[in-house]
Amino acid sequence: MSTFQTAPRDDLAAAADLAEAYRRMRAEIAKVVIGQDEVVEQLLIGLFARGHVLLVGVPGLAKTLLVATVARILSLTFRRIQFTPDMMPSDITGTDILQDDPETGRRKFTFIPGPLFAHIVLADEINRTPPKTQAALLEAMQERHVTAAGRSYPLPDPFFVLATQNPIEQEGTYPLPEAQLDRFMLNVRVPYPSAAEELEILTRTTGEEGETPSVTLSAAQITAFQKLVRRVPAAEYVFTYARDLVRASRPDEAEATEYVRKFVSWGAGPRAGQSLILCAKARALLEGRVHATIDDIRHVAAPVLRHRVMTTFHAEAEGVVPDRVVEHLLAAIPAPTERAAGRLIKA
Repeated sequence: MSTFQTAPRDDLAAAADLAEAYRRMRAEIAKVVIGQDEVVEQLLIGLFARGHVLLVGVPGLAKTLLVATVARILSLTFRRIQFTPDMMPSDITGTDILQDDPETGRRKFTFIPGPLFAHIVLADEINRTPPKTQAALLEAMQERHVTAAGRSYPLPDPFFVLATQNPIEQEGTYPLPEAQLDRFMLNVRVPYPSAAEELEILTRTTGEEGETPSVTLSAAQITAFQKLVRRVPAAEYVFTYARDLVRASRPDEAEATEYVRKFVSWGAGPRAGQSLILCAKARALLEGRVHATIDDIRHVAAPVLRHRVMTTFHAEAEGVVPDRVVEHLLAAIPAPTERAAGRLIKA
């Protein structure tokens, strides 16, 4: 039986509102950030899918500027944490300090929130801090609260972490283990700009100060749109295709190809399938559609799967990187059509 259902009328109106808001957001971001269209799209997909994003790129590609601009146009609180080797977990989560109570004259412990208590947190160079501090951040990302002295403190809603890694400088770093990388919904590669974009960067950033972006959405609206993403319908075969992609990435599964068995040591887990579906739903809404499709799954496959596929030493010797494995999966795993599945999607 198909799991597909049409969206209710209220959701159709909300979807139209989100598509229009997305158009305005792109226009406002473009006032500050030149190019990086795919990066902007994937970052906003992660935001509305209620996930966290890992940004990988060399210094100077406007990663911090992009994140700060997104926080500004969404009227969200923003904190940047520069990770260093001497940083402790309490430096980011907060700590209890002993203070005098002016009413009673007695001393008591008071929790002082750390920089994690913001709607958008930029964890700059996350691989430069020790595993203990990385684990504190990732626990907060998963649980969406911080625990100190046995008490739990909820983080703001929405809560969105964007972490950055520098792929070219690995000395003195603490690479994230595979299990912790899986906590990030998307791994977004930030490329160099094109020649035309780089020329525009030079001309716009070396003259008079540019335009200031305007606020487009509030925190309450973002939370409502995140809930809307969960309600986006999809045909059963869309779920099946996401499952097949994920299972084919595991070398021990029957669905794996010889290519995967040769070059992959560890494939993606069930959380990858969940991320594929949620990101596909978010992308559909941002494009003004009220149902997720196979094309949406394929569009988000690379940023969802690239950090969840571990290649072998043989793959490294032959230059086979996770992105090539994802390309192989998209070419090797047949995508069912609406007609083949025997179901017709209705908007």
